[in-house]
Amino acid sequence: MKRLLSIAPEWIVLFAGIVAAFHVGKLAPAIPVLQAEMGISLVEGGLLLSLVQFVGMSSGVFWGFAVGRIGLRRSVLMGLSLLTVVSLLGGFAQSAAQLLLLRALEGMGFVLVALSGPGLMRAIVPPERLNLSIGWWGTFMGLGAGSAMFLGPLFMEQLSWHGWWWSSALLTLGTLFVVIAVIDGSVDQQGAVAKTPLLASLSDNLSQVLRKEGPWLVAVMFAAYSGQWLAVIGFLPTIYTNAGISGFIVALLTALVALVNAGGNVMGGRLLHKGLSAERLLIIVFGLMGLMTWITYSTLFAEFIWLQILAVMLFSAVGGIIPAVLFAVAVQRAPRPDLVPTTIGWVQQMSALGQLSTPPLFAWVAVQVGGWSFTWWMTVSLSLLGVVLAVRLSSLSR
Repeated sequence: MKRLLSIAPEWIVLFAGIVAAFHVGKLAPAIPVLQAEMGISLVEGGLLLSLVQFVGMSSGVFWGFAVGRIGLRRSVLMGLSLLTVVSLLGGFAQSAAQLLLLRALEGMGFVLVALSGPGLMRAIVPPERLNLSIGWWGTFMGLGAGSAMFLGPLFMEQLSWHGWWWSSALLTLGTLFVVIAVIDGSVDQQGAVAKTPLLASLSDNLSQVLRKEGPWLVAVMFAAYSGQWLAVIGFLPTIYTNAGISGFIVALLTALVALVNAGGNVMGGRLLHKGLSAERLLIIVFGLMGLMTWITYSTLFAEFIWLQILAVMLFSAVGGIIPAVLFAVAVQRAPRPDLVPTTIGWVQQMSALGQLSTPPLFAWVAVQVGGWSFTWWMTVSLSLLGVVLAVRLSSLSR
């Protein structure tokens, strides 16, 4: 089987991440359907959209520590298994409360895969290609969520949202078997013996990471980016539908906005590989994101719908540079190689906090003011925060 599947292992790691992110994105195109069938509110839709990040927000750093103990490959397999089972059960859900519970469990599976990816890349990729590989790893969210947002409406027209959940489970099960076949189990043994010596306790592990300013700066910047990205992308189907755009066009535009994010991820890795400063890239990109969301949501451009669509695509495309840069910086700023999973866990925890809190906040503000015209105030504030922290990170690098 391994001979037949002669794909480079790092591509399989990336695909596992894409499939995990597929479950993050599969909810967004279903929100209008769930509103019609279950009567969920816009704010409840925001909670469903973001609750997948609850586990990462509440205990991401613990799971980062656990991944180091369990083994990177084993953690990916556990995460994919959990996503398969929970998505299968989700197709039988009869209420928003059941979906909320299952969505939180999906978050556990997602976190196990997402935290393992960078460390697994570091274990199997030569150092001279690590920045490029980490850049590709950064595409997993855009490719996974974007694919789900595009395919979701098409599947739900034929299979209902229940069939959409079951199809997602089948995809994940297939990916699980591919990972078993291609990623050698010796990766976990090597990590445990040579790269991840046992630490006295979780508190000792955490203290090594959290007393350094670098991981804090990276983590909060990731929260500022990921929260606004998920909120902007996640509500696009709802916004476009309310604007009278047809179902297929909604699916296509939303998917394109998410997928161009992956192009930005790859570009970020290439720019780092060419020697560009990570801090300078972060300052420029956060500034561009703020500008693009102002155009997207400001009433000054309300009559120019295609300009706003272009702006949100540019927002996602240039924003994609940020995960590639921050993942690379997080790997570099880990106090020791064996602390990479814990460092990534801390970054993931803060990222998840942003993704959990921002969509419901955006939805609440939209309900209060009767539209999305005030959204740009929040996105610009988050982008400004990112610029300030990137400047501080630059001063630490001197």
